[in-house]
Amino acid sequence: MSTFELVWDSRCGVAESPVWDDANRRVLFCDINGKKINALNVDNGTRETWDLPEVVGSFGLCRTGRLVVALRHRVVLFDPRTAEIAPLTQAVEEAATNRLNDGKVGPDGAFWVGSMDENSPRQPLGALYRVTVDGKIEKRAEGYAVSNGLAWSPDGTIMYHSDSTAGTIEAWDFDPETGAMANHRILAKLGNDDGRPDGAATDMEGNYWSAGPSAGCINCFSPEGKLLTKLAFPVPGPTMPCFADDALFVTTLREGRSADQLAKFPTLGGLFKAEAPALGAPVGLFAD
Repeated sequence: MSTFELVWDSRCGVAESPVWDDANRRVLFCDINGKKINALNVDNGTRETWDLPEVVGSFGLCRTGRLVVALRHRVVLFDPRTAEIAPLTQAVEEAATNRLNDGKVGPDGAFWVGSMDENSPRQPLGALYRVTVDGKIEKRAEGYAVSNGLAWSPDGTIMYHSDSTAGTIEAWDFDPETGAMANHRILAKLGNDDGRPDGAATDMEGNYWSAGPSAGCINCFSPEGKLLTKLAFPVPGPTMPCFADDALFVTTLREGRSADQLAKFPTLGGLFKAEAPALGAPVGLFAD
């Protein structure tokens, strides 16, 4: 495994949701509170940035070339070619102190997105939703302080999810055709020193790679929840890994860091890259 290197000193408050867009040879990621989506072309280094009207919790790729985007309380369709935004859902019926957070397109062609509580301390008021192309929102699970870590096994038959505050990683058996979930289980429970689970990705061997910002690491678990590898990260606060061909990209956190940490690690909030330890699982496309 080669060393991580900084590839974009973006200094996002919270860089998150990196997505590999193979068709356009780019990695996209958002700056949540900066209300932006960024794109880096991996072949020529070209960069693009789009401004959104609200916080951007997460997003996914669409079959049409648009992006399905989780804003604070609703999901929209955004076309990076024209910057046009089309509404998809009504506002999610949740506490005003909640916002949408981690989301990914599943193998069923739906956009899965969870919510989180912004109180301090955080309360288990969040939920996990399935959003379809007709704008229907279906609550699938609840009781989370920070819904996070969505990913699927390469064959689409296992769905992974975490609660960052509780430190739990869970899984269900998953039907990639219908989005049905069954056989819920807890795979792992992690504390601050272990690296509480944040964003995640899966590889073609079926392993689950989870960012652990509290410990400055990336943890790799087997499908049964066994810790296989712990990668040390060069700066505090890795938020989410993303496989892209032969590379592993990781977003990072800047917001809330002390002045001492920012002086020591001025590139916090940037995008980092290393040689991939494995090939990534397929990236889902929203069935628009």
